[in-house]
Amino acid sequence: MTLAAFDELCQVAGPVSRETFERLQAFETLFRKWAARINLSAPSTLDDTWQRHILDSAQLARLAPDAKRWVDIGSGGGFPGLVLGFLLMEREGASIDLVESNRKKASFLQMVCGEFGLPARVHAKRIEDTYAVIRQPEVVTARALAPLPLLLQLSAPWLMAGAKALFHKGRDYRAELEESAQLWSFDLIEHKSVIDPQSIVLEISSLRRV
Repeated sequence: MTLAAFDELCQVAGPVSRETFERLQAFETLFRKWAARINLSAPSTLDDTWQRHILDSAQLARLAPDAKRWVDIGSGGGFPGLVLGFLLMEREGASIDLVESNRKKASFLQMVCGEFGLPARVHAKRIEDTYAVIRQPEVVTARALAPLPLLLQLSAPWLMAGAKALFHKGRDYRAELEESAQLWSFDLIEHKSVIDPQSIVLEISSLRRV
């Protein structure tokens, strides 16, 4: 990685220390090694892990620069959850809960959290089984997990209690918004992805049932 990669990370995520950049580099190497053994992401994206996964995840930090309590649901291979965990190391008192029911993926998440001392907790459970054990977050994230109506249903206990969501979505997100509006009302801000021109980050708050 070059100085240009460090500058790009700072542009995407906001101010980041050199130490955090180096940790994320080390994480990328570890991710690639594990992904060769278990299905952590689409094989076609592995050669561009830094851009497609790490920077794409890191852009969320800039959208909630003061938030300290985060939850990432369906964390999978760690995007965006683990990346946010690295970035939250620079926010005093910040932490993130990672929810992943797949045991192999949860083991990978736990290993990374331990290896780098991330301010993160891994819950190898279904999302519905974590509401009682996770402290009310400020931000709920998800990436490539489910259609928006299901995402809202799964995160409703937190969103209806005051959290906001930051959900990565692809080009067909408008149809998902229309379907969601039949069941929910909410405040919405659409953030164009700074990494993928075909993608968007939906910022959803004030969730209420229709």
